[in-house]
Amino acid sequence: MAYVAGSSAGRNGTRPGGPGGERATAPDRPAPGADARPERTSLSVRARDAVRQRIVDRRYPQGARLVEREVAEELRMSRVPVREALRALVGEGLLELLPHSGVRVRRLERSDVEHLYEVWEPLAVQASRLAARRVAGSAPVEPPGVIALRASLDRAEEAASDDEGTREVAAHTAFHEDIVALSGNPMLARTMEQLSGQLQLLFGMREEPQHMRAQHAVMFRYIAAGDEESAAASTLLHVRDSRAVALRSLFDDA
Repeated sequence: MAYVAGSSAGRNGTRPGGPGGERATAPDRPAPGADARPERTSLSVRARDAVRQRIVDRRYPQGARLVEREVAEELRMSRVPVREALRALVGEGLLELLPHSGVRVRRLERSDVEHLYEVWEPLAVQASRLAARRVAGSAPVEPPGVIALRASLDRAEEAASDDEGTREVAAHTAFHEDIVALSGNPMLARTMEQLSGQLQLLFGMREEPQHMRAQHAVMFRYIAAGDEESAAASTLLHVRDSRAVALRSLFDDA
């Protein structure tokens, strides 16, 4: 049975700090004589971000079939950029191709979660180590990335206090992305980008205990102090705790 993308999904679905929260309403027809390719690329990116956001927010639930025409109607776009967006999200692992035609939101199995953490753990640890190294190397000047990291941490705490789970997930995701940005390693950033959507989905599905929010504050303190090894060690602890919480939340692990 097709998932009707034009129903309640996406009508009020903004998420501060997260991609794709706004409705994509710009016209997708270029002006006469204009090059349509850059505009189509931009629309494709906007469509990808919007669909990704709806998956992360579970407005498109796991296992739901997405119909290209219905998604295009909801986003008020033509089908071409939406088709490109859906293909991109298949590549990100958020959607999967159906045997005959179309796509559906991927269901996260236990093995998917374990594999994701196996890849994320060393990358997250190295990102924190490199971020701290960059801070130490720029002393006494504080890199702008530290300010962004502190702001993401503050937004997460504020969202938790307000009991706004979606906004908290966005802030936590931004916190980890800001660490990668602060690392200054573009190859690491490109690699992490491939995991971003799946991590956002996972963060949104599990609970977020207070002690894990406190771990972010510890990570930030060591990174801002330029302490590489302590930043790496605190990140390793955080990712392993995150894995345990995810498996317990999703699969009733003891």
